[in-house]
Amino acid sequence: MAEGDSIARLAARLHAATAGRTVVASTFRHPRLALADLAGQRIEAWRPRGKHLLMRTSAGSTLHSHLRMSGSWSVLGPGKRLPRSVEARVLLRLDDDRTLAGIALPVLDLVRTRDEDRVVGHLGPDLLGEDFDADLAARRLRAAPDTAAVAALLDQRRVAGLGNLWAGELCFLHRVDPWRPIGEVDPGPLLAGARARLREAVVSNPRQVTTGDPRRPHWVYGRARRPCYRCGTPVAFRPAARTPHGRETWWCPGCQR
Repeated sequence: MAEGDSIARLAARLHAATAGRTVVASTFRHPRLALADLAGQRIEAWRPRGKHLLMRTSAGSTLHSHLRMSGSWSVLGPGKRLPRSVEARVLLRLDDDRTLAGIALPVLDLVRTRDEDRVVGHLGPDLLGEDFDADLAARRLRAAPDTAAVAALLDQRRVAGLGNLWAGELCFLHRVDPWRPIGEVDPGPLLAGARARLREAVVSNPRQVTTGDPRRPHWVYGRARRPCYRCGTPVAFRPAARTPHGRETWWCPGCQR
């Protein structure tokens, strides 16, 4: 699943490629949006919000999407078409003969821009937002103090932008046992580390390397039963079905006591 830094990079790429272009024709292959029409509307901006993506138009509309595990956006050159096997949920033909394609999008909504809170208002402070409120994020993280630290970090209602990779790696880097109740953890360093690393990933670390060595990019993520790079203890793993938050989790029992 795309994490906040990946969505921020995608939003910047789509903004650079399509902002200012006018939609000539639109096709929606989505039950709720089958009759929607963006023709004649100019694309004003693409903006990330946590793991959500917002495309705003000159008519005061916002096309909201969430990629989850399957979705993607692509800009097709003049005359280019997607293979028949590719599921395009939305196609926007632009005034320069390119086509903006939303592929296999599991979440797609069209709302008035003034009503964006209907689709993203439930989110906690955005770690990549210019208006990020660290105090509010800390209070939300600790609102249910018995929640496991890793589950609290992954709860987008508490703080927006972290996915499984970043949450697990942050717990390792700050020597936090992922199962320790968040009420027993100082959230300040975790939030500061998360914000710094996500911002770095947007600018210069698209591979999300957390170790500093691209040959072995992650400390614990995806490394079940392999020796910890720091202490040699086999990395522990718990499948999604055995976690309270329903996500696979990796950690080092030696470093994260």
